[in-house]
Amino acid sequence: MPDAGAPILPLPEIVERTRAARLAGQTIVLANGCFDLLHVGHIRYLSGAKEFGFLVAAINSDRQARLLKGEGRPFVPEAERAEMVAALRCVDLVTIFDEPTVEGVLRAIRPDIHAKGTDYTVDSVPERAIVREYGGRVAIVGDPKDHSSTEIIEKIKA
Repeated sequence: MPDAGAPILPLPEIVERTRAARLAGQTIVLANGCFDLLHVGHIRYLSGAKEFGFLVAAINSDRQARLLKGEGRPFVPEAERAEMVAALRCVDLVTIFDEPTVEGVLRAIRPDIHAKGTDYTVDSVPERAIVREYGGRVAIVGDPKDHSSTEIIEKIKA
């Protein structure tokens, strides 16, 4: 079986791995999302986040993706979405979270940089206060939000 890529780990193990990476002098970066129907916008977002350092990708659980995206979503189960994201060269670690927001992951690993896509500004990121509270910063990465799983689904339906 080929190498599956980055480890997919529960949050407590992510905390330990990021602690070790930080002690080794690495900058810890967190990017998060549903990553349903992986597309080039996701790749550019994660690649942009990786430019800052050691990248942890936090993926919304199936339950949370359904609450965010609507009934019938996600199309791809969480374990498979995690496996695809983990296979990307730019991703160092992957975790799946089942909370409504990524706040718990942020508080647990305290990344130096919380990377968000270009559909946000630094001042509109919902978690910005938490990131600033522990001394981190928010970075906007990726290309303009010209790609989305929802748009792909609409094209397929048409």
